[in-house]
Amino acid sequence: MSEGMKPAFRKVPSIGKARREISLKNITQVGDVNAVMKAFNQHLHLRLMKDRTVSTNHDYYTAIANAVRDKLAEKWIKTQQHYYQENPKRVYYLSMEFLMGRTLTNTMVNLQMSSIVEEALFQLGLDIEQIEDEENDAGLGNGGLGRLAACFLDSMATLGVAGYGYGIRYEYGIFSQKIDNGWQVEHPEDWLKFGNPWEQSRPEKAYEVQFYGRTDGESWKDAQIVLAIPYDTPIPGYATKTCNSLRLWSASSPKEFDLSYFNHGDYVKAVLDRNTAENITKVLYPNDNFFEGKELRLKQEYFMVSATMQDILRRFKQNVEGGTPVASALWSSLPDMVAIQLNDTHPALAIPELMRVLIDIEGLSWEAAWSICTKIFAYTNHTVLPEALERWAVSMIERLLPRHMQIIFEINHRHLIDVTRSYPGDVTKMQRMSLIEEGGEKRVNMAHLAIVGSHKVNGVSAIHTNIIKNETFKDFCEMTPDKFVNVTNGITPRRWLKLCNPSLAELITKSLDSEDWIRNLSELERLKALDNDEVFLGKVLEIKIANKRSVAAYIKEQYGIEVLPESLFDIQVKRIHEYKRQLMNVLHVVTLYNRIKKNPTANHVARTVIFGGKVSFII
Repeated sequence: MSEGMKPAFRKVPSIGKARREISLKNITQVGDVNAVMKAFNQHLHLRLMKDRTVSTNHDYYTAIANAVRDKLAEKWIKTQQHYYQENPKRVYYLSMEFLMGRTLTNTMVNLQMSSIVEEALFQLGLDIEQIEDEENDAGLGNGGLGRLAACFLDSMATLGVAGYGYGIRYEYGIFSQKIDNGWQVEHPEDWLKFGNPWEQSRPEKAYEVQFYGRTDGESWKDAQIVLAIPYDTPIPGYATKTCNSLRLWSASSPKEFDLSYFNHGDYVKAVLDRNTAENITKVLYPNDNFFEGKELRLKQEYFMVSATMQDILRRFKQNVEGGTPVASALWSSLPDMVAIQLNDTHPALAIPELMRVLIDIEGLSWEAAWSICTKIFAYTNHTVLPEALERWAVSMIERLLPRHMQIIFEINHRHLIDVTRSYPGDVTKMQRMSLIEEGGEKRVNMAHLAIVGSHKVNGVSAIHTNIIKNETFKDFCEMTPDKFVNVTNGITPRRWLKLCNPSLAELITKSLDSEDWIRNLSELERLKALDNDEVFLGKVLEIKIANKRSVAAYIKEQYGIEVLPESLFDIQVKRIHEYKRQLMNVLHVVTLYNRIKKNPTANHVARTVIFGGKVSFII
């Protein structure tokens, strides 16, 4: 039994004083506390079939997570019922990565029941912080791209937007990092080892995804079949009735076990199909901002895209025709009901996939299908690094997705005709703007595909967008300037202020005499009126030093290093990569050190420099 799984007997918890005082202030209904305690005990006894004498902290986590999830269930069901009744336009966010973070704490905040749960556990003699630490973080992403996806889901739910996230349920998320003699050692991150109480499997909504095979005109034949099994996670909005969904796909074989091979003693071949299929969603690619073409990665991308597009179109059909075949004229209403955001180029195959479905299966003309496509898709670009831009070998796509390569060639052909009309005789511009790169091995430039197939393209900051418009995709921007816009990355104030800094959040609410800032971050501008208020500023400093003391205590406990809480904390925590500029930061530290040595009696600011992050590498 691991250290974290030892039985945790009843004891007096050591909940932080500030957090406990905030919780007690916000509790208004004793009945809610009793209800949580009752639900906790029911799940512990009836679901886990344990009592307090043998239960572990992880058992307590599972019990309270299910008790909180029970509060979500009705809201989740009613939200989906409302969407089917009202049939609003739906927003689909396609991303190969979702960094959702720990779900228990975020859900309690959004359901406004943090204080109630904390008090219930306190009365049960349990430490909520220890229990929260039992949750395995679903690290289904490498960094900013995945966290942006998570923040968008939270915001859409809070705003009441009918939004859905779609991605992959990787069995192993971003690797677990250990430091051995100063070197990083990677270990598998088995986040599903003890199960996931927040997800709900939907095997009845599985879809077939095709790979390989051959084309016969507009038909795709002799393809290998993999099943995509959906797992749904509820995404509650803050202080709202809305509870949206994140749907993650897991790969499975339609043929679980080949008895004929087993009977002949070939045990490996008996389960070969199943193992090959499941490998698709086995592990998240840990590369950060570096593209290296591998067939498994391309399989992952199409697997997610194919299952997602089938699900989106099933929902559309169900709403316009009750699930019966959709008349050709009704397909023109698809852009009025569906918006699809491509989070980077990883889901860009959704463009030829929708074209394939509309032309090959639904019988639309190319012109009608393309008009629908370009009104539905929008593309978020995340990087301008040449080595990070996806370029798939034509030969690999032809082998894995033969029909899609035909469609991409046709998209490119018609696109280059448009380029020629706009810039007659400019061959070099045609070469630069082609979807197919001809130098050496032919490759498909996935960013170009995403741009041509989308009605909007955005960068994630003003500086980034200007580089896209003036350098990386300058030719495209000159040809279709209205297509390029900026959408600066935002964060959810629920997780990144109310949740992670409750003392400061409480002070802000009290000072503004309102909680509106939790939903509308621009309300924080009202704090400018207090920029000379000594009482307010004094309380901010008290909170800051208290938080820094907690960090100092953690560093001492984990690493045996004593740091001065009153010093300036200079922290850089992100993936370690040359473009993140950790080296420049280190050189700055050396410069500061040399200044101190040169003039030790000068008025230097005490500074603690903290680095953290996982090293990017190629597998």
